Amino acid sequence: MPKIKTHKGTSKKMKVHKSGTVTIGRPGLNHKTGKKNTKFNLKKKKGSTLSSADRKRLKNVL
Repeated sequence: MPKIKTHKGTSKKMKVHKSGTVTIGRPGLNHKTGKKNTKFNLKKKKGSTLSSADRKRLKNVL
């Protein structure tokens, strides 16, 4: 049985850690950040974790 290939577009947007948590970036920081609030920019820079339901759904893709 052949191996399942990873989806390269998804793997570039998500990062899997040793503990199994998946971190993703947040939209809104590519351009026009000068107009946006500093609090908004700092919050978006941090990123967020993927929910457990999405993690189960994307387990075969990553």
